[in-house]
Amino acid sequence: MPTTDNQGSFLNLISIRRNQVTAIEPAHDQEQEDLELFQKHVATRFSDLLPPSADDSAPPPPPLLSISWLRNLLDAFLCCEAEFKALLISGRDPASLSKPPLDRLIPDLLDRNVKALDLCNALSHGVDLLRHWHSLAQIAVASLSQQPLGEGQVRRARKALATVLTSMAFDDKDHAGGAASFHGRSAAAAERSWSVSRRGGRDRYASRFRSLSWSVARSWSAAKQAQAMSASLVAPRGAEVTALPMPIFIMSNVLVFVMWALVAAVPCQDRGGLATHLPVPKQLNWAQAMSGLVDKIGEDWKKKEKKGSAGLLEEAQRMERVAQWLVDLADSFMFPLDDDKAAELAAQVAELAEICSKMEEGLVPLQQQIREVFHKMVRSRADVLDVLDQAGKSSIPVPY
Repeated sequence: MPTTDNQGSFLNLISIRRNQVTAIEPAHDQEQEDLELFQKHVATRFSDLLPPSADDSAPPPPPLLSISWLRNLLDAFLCCEAEFKALLISGRDPASLSKPPLDRLIPDLLDRNVKALDLCNALSHGVDLLRHWHSLAQIAVASLSQQPLGEGQVRRARKALATVLTSMAFDDKDHAGGAASFHGRSAAAAERSWSVSRRGGRDRYASRFRSLSWSVARSWSAAKQAQAMSASLVAPRGAEVTALPMPIFIMSNVLVFVMWALVAAVPCQDRGGLATHLPVPKQLNWAQAMSGLVDKIGEDWKKKEKKGSAGLLEEAQRMERVAQWLVDLADSFMFPLDDDKAAELAAQVAELAEICSKMEEGLVPLQQQIREVFHKMVRSRADVLDVLDQAGKSSIPVPY
């Protein structure tokens, strides 16, 4: 889904409508139409991300929480974010944003964005760790693809895959994964320490893992950060349902879900209990697809969390399974292999090669999209603060 999908027409429509003041169509009616269109777009984009039903004849989307699916999710978020920004500030009187209940809702939204910036940092460095696993898996594929296959190649492949499995099983509290924060981070985020850190480890694999780490407090938790973003989410009531509080509520839910799903898939520091406390208003049309995705991902997370694995990224789960099979084979390797075992080995190596191909194709673009989300949120936050400054309401408690 391209990030420009429906954006241009939607933004132009808002601009034109806000500049047309007629007796026949009051401004409130125009805003309500814009809100309904925004809700429709949110519902459509997240419906496109749902796994297909048994009787669905449409082309299926990528597997849930695969690299391609996450890229589609981020495309959907960027489209929603652009439309929401137009609803919030395009052609609007700045003074209207400083009146109740917006004087409370907008600071909450900006604080939520700051929390999301921290998660974007963690996610980007989690992708660095995935790329490290990919490099090690490529070593194994190259070794096990050689003909004739000897014990030396098997040992080399086993060493690389054992490193991957040890890193995957490593305590989530040490999953910081990365080096430094994005350029242009917010002032609040800048107060933290985002530097490369090399700390001692339990073994050489732990040391290698931590050499990729992004230095944050050991008490920092990606799961708690994602859950904290939803702490102040309250659905609009009464007249607020057809006014600006509703798109703020919708976009806040979109942001929380996107960050939560990414944390479930990509290695991050401390994801324990991630499946709890993610409220989604199931009764609202725009949230039904999102609610279905929350239920599905939450169920999968609870199953995997008990096993202490590295998360729900589809390619990482497949890599973990294939790597374990190949390590077990290497531990009991007897040369030469019989025909059946050789055929099974060839099939497993081919699957690992396919996983590596998907990771090579998608991980760098995924990381670039996470950075794009980061910078778009920084710019949008700055634009909203500029509008508030124009209103001369510096007394609003905005979280800088």
